[in-house]
Amino acid sequence: MRNFRLIGISVAIITFILDQWSKKAVLDWFLSGHHQIKASYFLNIVLSANKGISFGMLAAGSAYEVWMLIIVAVCISFLLGLWIWQAESRFSSLCFGLILGGALGNVMDRFLYGAVVDFLDFHISGYHWYTFNIADCGIVIGAVLLVIQMIFSGKNGSSHEKK
Repeated sequence: MRNFRLIGISVAIITFILDQWSKKAVLDWFLSGHHQIKASYFLNIVLSANKGISFGMLAAGSAYEVWMLIIVAVCISFLLGLWIWQAESRFSSLCFGLILGGALGNVMDRFLYGAVVDFLDFHISGYHWYTFNIADCGIVIGAVLLVIQMIFSGKNGSSHEKK
């Protein structure tokens, strides 16, 4: 029987822990009175609170709206957990784990702070990309890898890695 649940769940847990650890470190830094870190010529560490979803869309202005976003994210996380449970390859389980870990990391922020803590500020020649976090990286990387898998594996996205 194909069972790749452990991979997906492990990746989700690791992504969640790395995300929460990084956010705690950034919050501790800024709340102790420190300022922005210029990590390189293209990366700053800043403190930003995203009250919306991706790129600040659908920003929650009230506690009710924050709870609605939390409920939607928990429902999506539940679906991701089901997809991990039914994964047909190590690769898809890993991808769903990245997305789930990122989703849960951002849900935890909304629950604790009413907004998602973002801190990675990439820029070039004065143009800044949206500020994001490790959870967002997990979500985007997992989703992009799933799309690539679907493109290259044929009909339904299941890979030839089945066992």
